[in-house]
Amino acid sequence: MKRVIINGANGKMGQAIARIISSTPELAMEVASLREAGEKTTASADIVIDFSSPQGAQEAFDLAKELKAACLIGTTNLPERFLFQIQEEHRIPLFYAPNVSLSVYFFGELLKQASQMYSGYERSLHEIHHVHKKDAPSGTAKKLAEAIDLPASKISYERFGETVGTHVLSLSSSHDKIMIKHEATDRDLFASSAVHIAAWLVKQPAGFYTMQDYTRFILKSSKKKEVTL
Repeated sequence: MKRVIINGANGKMGQAIARIISSTPELAMEVASLREAGEKTTASADIVIDFSSPQGAQEAFDLAKELKAACLIGTTNLPERFLFQIQEEHRIPLFYAPNVSLSVYFFGELLKQASQMYSGYERSLHEIHHVHKKDAPSGTAKKLAEAIDLPASKISYERFGETVGTHVLSLSSSHDKIMIKHEATDRDLFASSAVHIAAWLVKQPAGFYTMQDYTRFILKSSKKKEVTL
């Protein structure tokens, strides 16, 4: 069994990840410790999963290096200096993505194609998240905008209720308007994907990994088994 430290364990994502690990025995993983930013832990682990805060992500990274464990970071709004630091990691397997859902990754690929097909259209991106979300625009919105070379000024956002996450690309001309939308209806979309990525990451050699790396793996495997989006 691969042992997991969940950083940000009291958050909604941390709780969902712990529940999915316990209910997915076929992945051969178990929760070794539930940790919050600033807390000490004496647990050993094969991987540290972080969905907490920029401070917590730094602590998770340092803890993973200390334990010589893999590290999965899904926390957004990370400082640029820290992003450069993790991208250069070569001592442990380290995965980072502002959105760990394969479904959202494929949505981004869809937006790239649409943006190219409607190249003469005015483009804008709108996102909606729950009122507890601290960064605005979201890390996912920034990543989607980056994928289609959309300026940050073209991203609008709302914070409403307990909305899990909605992203809409609008393509407008003087004669018509196309809207492409992704709406997450359940946080398990992200938690389940994070757990599956973690199960893959612990088997990888040291280095920096992204959704592109995991997507290549999952597409190669898709003919043999069901893909978890």
